[in-house]
Amino acid sequence: MSGAAAVAAVDWGTTRLRAWLLDNSGKVLAEQRGDDGLITAREKGFAKVLEGHLAAMGAPETLPVIICGMAGSRQGWIEAPYVSVPAPIGAILAGAARIEGERRDIRIVPGLAQHLADAPDVMRGEETQLAGAGLPAKGRHLVCMPGTHSKWVVVEDGAVAGFGTWPTGELFSVLAAHSILKHSLGEHPAAVVPDSPYFRQWCQRALGEGGDVSSKLFAIRAAGLLQDLKADEAAACLSGLLIGGEIASAKRRYGAGEAPVVLIVSGALAALYGAALGFAGLAFRTVDADEAVRAGLVEAARENGMIGDAQ
Repeated sequence: MSGAAAVAAVDWGTTRLRAWLLDNSGKVLAEQRGDDGLITAREKGFAKVLEGHLAAMGAPETLPVIICGMAGSRQGWIEAPYVSVPAPIGAILAGAARIEGERRDIRIVPGLAQHLADAPDVMRGEETQLAGAGLPAKGRHLVCMPGTHSKWVVVEDGAVAGFGTWPTGELFSVLAAHSILKHSLGEHPAAVVPDSPYFRQWCQRALGEGGDVSSKLFAIRAAGLLQDLKADEAAACLSGLLIGGEIASAKRRYGAGEAPVVLIVSGALAALYGAALGFAGLAFRTVDADEAVRAGLVEAARENGMIGDAQ
């Protein structure tokens, strides 16, 4: 460890947990990752799971902890109440809920709720990535955060104005495992690469038809029967179709805008969404999701007085 730890930052999801010891400037001093998400922590105990990871990183007993994600859900450690949009990002972070009865100062960042009658929506965890994405304080910015439940967010002058969820990753998993397409993709769908001609063609097809994907899904199965479409090619077709449909739908809802789309992403999805945004004619800039969530957690710790300003 190269410096003094100022805070432990934790991104606590449904199935996974990522924890870091950070100094006052946000530099990573130690890191832990594990399959200790919400589901596991509810059985083992949230405090026990957290303390195990902190001990493995050598965290002092009084080190404060800032958490985002599903640990703050109704099924989590405590429910960190949703903040209704529109809301300034700084005000969202400052409302972190404190865990009572613990020797440490432990707080969980609240999620966001959109109460529109025709578009109710919620998020947890992504609000912290927004805070750490380096968005300009002024102007309108459209943000895309791919994942199991992809989020598209409109930020105006430093405040979240609205957002929408496209369950693209979940749809892929469900269709691949529990629909007629499982016979086309095989038991273990192949990884999809952005330079696949099948990914490109089916993504462009969805984009060109405004995001209409349901009428195209069975064509993947038919192509396997009639055109000898292989399993890895079918996976690329489905991925391209769903991602293209998501982008076409989001573009229709929010418009392209003058500024590039801010793509907050990490891993293999970065290349797939980058290619798909290019097919859609949308300029974008990429922000690493891991770096964004860490920076956002540091900002949340500052907003709640858990650590001071960086020197």
